[in-house]
Amino acid sequence: MADITDIKSIIYTEKTIELQENGVIVVQTSTRMTKNSLKEVFREYFGVNPLKVNSLRQEGKAKRFRGIMGRRPSFKKFYVTLPEGAEIANLSA
Repeated sequence: MADITDIKSIIYTEKTIELQENGVIVVQTSTRMTKNSLKEVFREYFGVNPLKVNSLRQEGKAKRFRGIMGRRPSFKKFYVTLPEGAEIANLSA
């Protein structure tokens, strides 16, 4: 079972801020998080029952650093649609 520590952050970009105005929050999580476990975390910790949850898996990019190949970490990104008028506080997990 996943818990609040699996949520890494809320993503704040130009695109996600526009989505937040329409009640959609974009959350970056660990790769083991599932839609159902994310819904459970939102119900338990924030007291909000999400209307809809969409997910995508972001693979880590291969990057070169000082001539040595490395890889950025992979993560999951969730688009969580909240009910009308519902808000959550900023995450500091």
